[in-house]
Amino acid sequence: MKTKAITMGTVTKLPVDFYRQPNVLVIAKALIGKILITRIDGKLTTGRIVETEAYRGETDRASHAWNGRRTNRTEVMYAAGGLAYVYLCYGIHHLFNIVTNLEEVPHAVLIRAVEPIAGIETMLLRTGKQKADHSLTSGPGNVAKAFGLNTLHTGTSLLSKELHLASDNTTIKLSEIIATPRIGVDYAGEDALLPYRFILKDNPYVSKMPKKK
Repeated sequence: MKTKAITMGTVTKLPVDFYRQPNVLVIAKALIGKILITRIDGKLTTGRIVETEAYRGETDRASHAWNGRRTNRTEVMYAAGGLAYVYLCYGIHHLFNIVTNLEEVPHAVLIRAVEPIAGIETMLLRTGKQKADHSLTSGPGNVAKAFGLNTLHTGTSLLSKELHLASDNTTIKLSEIIATPRIGVDYAGEDALLPYRFILKDNPYVSKMPKKK
């Protein structure tokens, strides 16, 4: 599927009820094809989400909230869904997550890859890349950097002007979405094998395509 050109007048901001659904897997899958929009430092950037990962809180060994773990960093995960959770990975990469479910249920969805639509020049400047190839917004670290997101945005409402998600009524067929195990969570034991990662089939911005059998 190829990304179509859109204008800001054609999109509808996702309502808070979308983020507060009880099943984080349903949300992670439904986010494929939605539009990520940031307006930071006066710069508008938009793109279509093509890869996500779901994290099921206290029962998920790959989650920051596994076994009821609660820290200053992860406290936002226990808020009602509809907020951003951005954390620093390995002291280098900022990773943008969406807090879901109701208050005290620390579910979240990591945005792993986005296909750029608007603001590509801004994305290039932010990332230091010379050309807008697939690496620009492939992988969660690149997504956050290109869209201007960092740990200071933790707790930001996903209904704000600065940061929100939207639908442009693009139809994504179920056959176009593939579920795979998550990436980089080998420490989670059996939970590392759970099919909690969702990708848009054959999209070049997906960070790692499944091996063909």
